[in-house]
Amino acid sequence: MDILTIDIEEQNAILRQKSEKVKEIDQALIDYMDHMVEVIKGSGIGLAAPQVGRNERFFVVQIEEDKPLYFINPEIIGTSEGLSSYEEGCLSIPGVYGDIKRPDSIQVQAWNRRGRPFTMEAEGLMATCIQHEFDHLNGILFMDHLSDRKKEKLLKKYMKLVESL
Repeated sequence: MDILTIDIEEQNAILRQKSEKVKEIDQALIDYMDHMVEVIKGSGIGLAAPQVGRNERFFVVQIEEDKPLYFINPEIIGTSEGLSSYEEGCLSIPGVYGDIKRPDSIQVQAWNRRGRPFTMEAEGLMATCIQHEFDHLNGILFMDHLSDRKKEKLLKKYMKLVESL
């Protein structure tokens, strides 16, 4: 399973699309999401379908080891007024990070891997991670939350990293 990156034009175009709703939760989807969990072990805490080339609304999050969460057709239905700032990174923009302000608590509805609906309240790092992955489903990258100047600086740093490989 390859993770798409922004430095390849065709891959960046996929990352910038709004994803389509999942129509059926079948064993193939569950197996795919299980594989996504394996991919992020040791390298990240979340992965969205667009990052692996699928234009569908699902992602996985694993903040605590061996406790993955599966979000299929998620919707953020509530956010706090208070904001928190976390240094965010992204497997699709490896090696660069930015401080991003987001609501420090959220309420999200989704379907789990068994096809059952659930509602969850999250705060802190979990809320930030869910919002980050949810953004991917709408073609938004974490750097889009930065000022133009900071975004340009981050992109230059990333391109230098890519060129040095």
